Amino acid sequence: MDNISLFTSFFGWCSVINISVLLFSTLVIAFSGNRVKKIHARMFNLPEEQLDLIYFKYLAYYKIGILLFNLVPYIALKLME
Repeated sequence: MDNISLFTSFFGWCSVINISVLLFSTLVIAFSGNRVKKIHARMFNLPEEQLDLIYFKYLAYYKIGILLFNLVPYIALKLME
């Protein structure tokens, strides 16, 4: 196995794992939002009204991170193979 194939496999699996975490986080926030909000509000001493924006930013930044640091290198390496 050459280096390009090794890195392609690495970034492919990183993408799969990170997209799974993103989907899991999205589902938890979407379907058990009130319970999660109450826990986070108590843990971090935040008003529950702010948590929707915080969750949205978290999901958006995580998605951008996945695109930049996992999917783009994976696609570039696939094109090089």
